[in-house]
Order: sequence, then C-alpha cells, then structure tokens
Amino acid sequence: MDQEYERRLLRQINHQNLPTETRLSKCVSATCSPVSVKSGDRFIPTRAGSNWSINFHYANENCRSPSQNHKAKDASSDSSKDTVAYAALLRNELLGAGIEAVPDPHTDDRRHAVLSQDSHSVFRYTVHTKRVPFDSDNEVSPYSLSPLSNKSHKLLRSPRKPARKISKIPFKVLDAPELQDDFYLNLVDWSAGNLLSVGLGACVYLWSACTSQVTRLCDLSVDGDSVTSVCWNERGSLVAVGTHKGYVQIWDAAGGRKLTSLEGHSARVGALAWNGEQLSSGSRDRVILQRDIRTPPSGERRLQGHRQEVCGLKWSPDHQHLASGGNDNKLLVWNSSSLLPVQQYSDHLAAVKAIAWSPHQHGLLASGGGTADRCLRFWNTLTGQALQSTDTGSQVCNLAWSKHANELVSTHGYSQNQILVWKYPSLTQVAKLTGHSYRVLYLVRGRLFMSMWGLFYL
Repeated sequence: MDQEYERRLLRQINHQNLPTETRLSKCVSATCSPVSVKSGDRFIPTRAGSNWSINFHYANENCRSPSQNHKAKDASSDSSKDTVAYAALLRNELLGAGIEAVPDPHTDDRRHAVLSQDSHSVFRYTVHTKRVPFDSDNEVSPYSLSPLSNKSHKLLRSPRKPARKISKIPFKVLDAPELQDDFYLNLVDWSAGNLLSVGLGACVYLWSACTSQVTRLCDLSVDGDSVTSVCWNERGSLVAVGTHKGYVQIWDAAGGRKLTSLEGHSARVGALAWNGEQLSSGSRDRVILQRDIRTPPSGERRLQGHRQEVCGLKWSPDHQHLASGGNDNKLLVWNSSSLLPVQQYSDHLAAVKAIAWSPHQHGLLASGGGTADRCLRFWNTLTGQALQSTDTGSQVCNLAWSKHANELVSTHGYSQNQILVWKYPSLTQVAKLTGHSYRVLYLVRGRLFMSMWGLFYL
C-alpha cells in the first residue's frame, strides 16, 4: 500500500474516532497542527458496535427499495421460499439460531423473531467439560458425513407448504350475446344446485355446470318486457326475475313454470336479495320492498332511505341485517323490524353497487364505489365505524368473499377492467386477472369450482 495513502487513511480514521468536542475545538483553532500517527503494516477495520444479527438479516433488504421489499414479502413463489430457507440455514450454522422449520415469508414475524433474539457475540469459544450424546440437538453424529447440525437437518426435512398458484387463464368461457352493459343491473347468479342463471335481453337462460346443458327458463318479449335482475333462493329451487317494468317474477327452475308475479315498483328492478322465504327488491323508484312469498302482497314492507336508484342489496350471513347501496352514493344498513335505516355511510363519492358481508367476521361489511370513487371500504356495522379503505384505481363493480379464506374478489370497470383478489385485513393483492376488453359488471361464486375461487365472469 502506498505510504502517503495509508497515512491519510489513518489520519481520517483517528479524526473520526475523536470526541465531538475535541474535533470542534481543533477545527476552530487556527494553530491546529497535523496529527502525527505511526503507520502500521496493515489496515484493521473497527468492528465495535456492530450488531451482527441485525446486519445479517438486513443484508439483502438494504439493497432494495421499500416497494420491492413489500412485493417480496407478499410473493408466494418457490424462489422466495428457497431464499427464506437458505437464510434460515445460514443463521443456524453461523449464528446458532436453532431454527427447525422454514418460516412463512408472508408473515412479519420473521423480522421480529430475529430482532428479539438474545444479544450475544458472533464468535464464542467455550470448553465443554461434559460430553453430550451424539443424538443431541447440539451435536452431529460422528458417523454423519454432513457438516450441518441437527437443527439444520430438521430445517431441511421440515414440510414445506406448497406455493399457491392462481390460474390466470379462464377454465370456462361462455358466449353471452345481448348481455346488457349497464352498471346498475344484476344479471348473473349461481344457485346451490350448481345452475347458472343469466339474463340476456328478454330471456333468462340456465347453464348446468355439471352437464354444460343450456335451457331457456322464460321469455318476457311476449309482454314487451326485459330482464334487469336475477337471484336464486338459498335452496336453489326458485329464481326471482326482476323486469324493466317493475315486476318481480318467481320461477320454479326444475319445472320451468312461473309461480307468481309481484307488483309494487313503478320502475325497473335492478337488485334482488333472498332472506329465507322473504325477498327484497330494489328499484329505480328508490324504494326497497320486502315480501314473504308465502303471504299475500298486503304484508309487504316499504323501506325508503335512498334518494336515487337502488343498485345493490345483500343480506348478512345471520339474516338479521340488509345492506343496500344506491346511486346517491349512500350505503345503508337495515334491520328486520325497523322501517328506517339503523346505519348510514356516506364516504363513497359514487354509486355503491358492490356490497359483500364477510362470512368470517361478524358485522364486517365491504363496499365499493363507482368511477368517481374507485375505493374499496370496510365497515364495522356493530359499532358503526369505518375500518379501512384502499383506492383500486378503477370502478368497483362487484365484491365476493371466499368462504374458506379471509380473502375477497373485486371486479372492475373503467378503466382497467380487471379482477383482483385481496387478502384481508392487510389488503394486499394476491392475484390480478386481466383479459376482459369491457367492464366486468357481473360476478358470482360457484359451488363446483370453489378450489379455483369458483368464479364465473362475463
């Protein structure tokens, strides 16, 4: 090493190691003389104050941006799990961490576990006065040819959760001519009997997911009417059909015959929701009607709270509360006895059509706004508080919760026309499905293809 360079390097190191007061006093002094140092034969860096556990853990994270770290934390690919396993193996062999199972890369416990480890030196020299058996966790069998410890062997043999892969290719594509491009309608629904009902123009068609057979249930062109909404009851035997003229027809799917036609609305019926034997209908006339199909129409309940068209209706899993969304940007919650809404949420800036109750948390309600809002919001209906919200970047058309995981699907319109899978409550995107050239206005969850999220989208 060049002597002059070495002299300047040592002078800089000694200057940095000086106390702050000494450096300030020497800098302000005009008669500051150069520091005379004795040159050595090699440079030894200062290791004092280094926390090896933390530095080792953040070695790969410091070279990435926060957005990249966020994506890496949420990734579920094989490469990310291999990286986590390799890092755990190195901590076992170099730091004696004693990790026996591969940590889940999706959780944040990995970072806290490293930071909560006992602080100790990296290199420790001890003398064992008592010999432990070779099958102990701290020693390796003398007959083993592997240099790894028993902890690392257990780590490598630990079962690994297979990486979740969501197919981005639709498993079924059905042709749906005359499907109306109207944000305020609900023209697709899936029954408990694995039948899909679709309203196309003036007709309602049924598609069997088991046999792929298509049958026509009804044709309203004889009456000069058209279909504006369809909804199956919980048993999957009856399907309610809302019409443009304000009628609600009840059809027997197995027999293919109309049971009754309910009046009461003065405009189109765009939203329907069953609650046992009761049927709720929302219309452009701003009224919600609740009727029991077993009783005469005189026993209906009229719920008036919206100032514009009602475009979304959903009953809670416990059958006690009804959530309604309207074109007046309002989200209302009704109980089974009052004629006035028990809760009202006005945070959305556009029409609220997408509504979904969580099957995992009692009282948790999710809603999505239209083009001017684009937000996905969550509400605690037990306390009336807003929980979380996120900007999806495009019009929210539909929402559906998974029955087996705390995740939900949202479909979107202007301007990205995508399908997003969200993890709750972190609100991280699990998957993004693209391929639609127009708005994804309708979304239902099927029973047969539940392992593939059971999605049928048009």
